[in-house]
Amino acid sequence: MRPRGAVGAAPAGTGKRGPGTDPGPPSRPAGRRKDATGAAAAGGRAGRLAPVLLTGLLLVSVTAGLGVGSVHVPPGEVWGIVTHALGADWAEPAWSRARETIVLDVRAPRVLLGVVTGAGLAVVGTALQALVRNPLAEPYLLGVSSGASLGAVVVVVTGVRLLGPVSLSAAAFAGALLSMLLVYTTARAGGRITSMRLILAGVAVAAVLTALMDLMLLTSDRANHAREVLAWTLGGLGGVHWGSLWLPAAALLLGIGVLTVQARSLNLLLAGEEAAATMGLDVARFRARMFVLLSLVTGCLVAAAGPIGFVGLMMPHIVRLFVGGDHRRVLPTAALAGACFLVWADIAARTVAAPMEIPVGVLTALCGGPFFLWLMRRDARRGDERGRA
Repeated sequence: MRPRGAVGAAPAGTGKRGPGTDPGPPSRPAGRRKDATGAAAAGGRAGRLAPVLLTGLLLVSVTAGLGVGSVHVPPGEVWGIVTHALGADWAEPAWSRARETIVLDVRAPRVLLGVVTGAGLAVVGTALQALVRNPLAEPYLLGVSSGASLGAVVVVVTGVRLLGPVSLSAAAFAGALLSMLLVYTTARAGGRITSMRLILAGVAVAAVLTALMDLMLLTSDRANHAREVLAWTLGGLGGVHWGSLWLPAAALLLGIGVLTVQARSLNLLLAGEEAAATMGLDVARFRARMFVLLSLVTGCLVAAAGPIGFVGLMMPHIVRLFVGGDHRRVLPTAALAGACFLVWADIAARTVAAPMEIPVGVLTALCGGPFFLWLMRRDARRGDERGRA
């Protein structure tokens, strides 16, 4: 018989406590609890500081972009020229007219296009990775840029501009939307989208669209089309002027505004389609609307700067290391990071092999290619670990 005093007591060695006993401290060691709390606090501080630091870095990047080149302009003189152009006549101009022309008419539109394009590609890549729940999703890898390029080349070769100055962007938008739908439909044919299937579908669609683009160039009557399109398809920020900046800037503002409002829905998709539907999200309709929006933004950016790859792949992953996975933070922070990255990539493109200029798309590919391979290896390693578990 068990002793009367032992009624309700737990068996020795089980660690359980009888009724009325003090539960005591949690089983987790105090040191580990403090470490976890400190890590969470540090992550929160990093998330709050990252946009501030990136905003400061963007100002430095823009200053460098306006001042660095074959004619060096000091930072103080750069901002003197800019503020004077904005109407601040607090001091007598101490620079030559030639330097003012270089800063305002040559470099400023180029730098601003780099800011807009870098921010736009980073935001589109962030949203695509959430929509298809794939860390390798990116406009360049999924063939979206190839579709936009084909649409733009059709306008260049045929010379048909039914919509006037926005004809190139409209054709690029149509091509981007078509290619995105083709890739998504092909990758989903088996019922479930995997990383490998999505990338293979993107490669296949991009190959077909690129072949059609090459065929159009070979059969074109004017030989200068090939040279013009080749320089454009490598991606670059040169040749831009103030009059052509408004359309990609408007597309960027529209994209960031809508995606910021839909950040909660993007967060829901990260938990899976079934979980998102349970929370009241119409996944199919939401994806359709987002695909149209992302195609519009991508088409306008590609029409202005050409297909620049891997910005939308790298920036979201780098930003998530500091701000976490909440799209309310990731989207604006990725936009700032993409803008800074592309401005510095363009500075390198102008100066590394001066006086020759390297297409900025070549430099982003040199950075993004190794990053893509690292992501592939990381995902494969995680898959093996899950399989062993």
